[in-house]
Amino acid sequence: MARRWRPQNTDAIAEGLIARGHSARSACRITGLARSLLQYHRRRPAPDRQIRLLIVADTITEIHQRPRGTYGCRRVRAALLVDYDMNVNLKLVHSIMSEHGLPGLPRHGRRMPTLIRVAAPADLANRQFTATRPNELWCTDITEHPARDGKVYCCAILDCFSRMIAARTFSTTADTALVNNAVNMAVANRNRRGATILHADHGTQFTSWSFGENIRRWGMLASFGTAGDCFDNAAMESFWARLQVQLLNTRKWSTTLELAAAMADYIDNFYNVERRHSYLGNISPTEFETIWTSTYSVPQLA
Repeated sequence: MARRWRPQNTDAIAEGLIARGHSARSACRITGLARSLLQYHRRRPAPDRQIRLLIVADTITEIHQRPRGTYGCRRVRAALLVDYDMNVNLKLVHSIMSEHGLPGLPRHGRRMPTLIRVAAPADLANRQFTATRPNELWCTDITEHPARDGKVYCCAILDCFSRMIAARTFSTTADTALVNNAVNMAVANRNRRGATILHADHGTQFTSWSFGENIRRWGMLASFGTAGDCFDNAAMESFWARLQVQLLNTRKWSTTLELAAAMADYIDNFYNVERRHSYLGNISPTEFETIWTSTYSVPQLA
């Protein structure tokens, strides 16, 4: 007599049928599982590996919810190691996040870069967005996003040393006052020593006479990338991409005031002080600067 074929996970299938309203008798009849075997599987204690996976999955879910659902598997794994002392394989973190529907932002896509142009003569950064100390190299740019009653323009200044946003200003018009206010805010917020290079693109706000006079007044050196080339201001473009995916595209904005407040909250209360940055070893810009200051800024004895 031929043996009736049964799937290996009949107990799980039977439990699924029972959860959908079937009786235990009918579920066992459909799956071909003996009722005594079903009761055995129910009374059997869960294996240690399954318990560990449940603990890791709950911890990953908690970590993913804390940073507004923006962390991918690498930052979640870093948080597991730093905050919970749990050394979990990256593939397992990715598998659990995929199973529980916990995607990081932004989602990876495949895109080939366009032709990179040559650098402009006044480009002091030369696509090397690194610095050896705070306030050595700043990058700035303007982005815009619509609300139902208009557009919000944001000018931000990024310190290439710690990737911290040193200043951010908002307006409903993209004029020179927007960028000058950002420069003044950055100067007021940062303890500068020596000249600072301020790198920008060839937007009319940054090439205006007023902007040039303002940065010269604060003793800064102007730097400009090639016109129409996003790679010459890649550090700022990377920040705008994170802001776009992790905040701006998550909902429709009713008013410009609501949108500006949300952008300020993202920068001040999440990006600068909480978001783990892979460039900094998966710590926040504020924590990175605090560690650097306590390590290298030792007061000199007389």
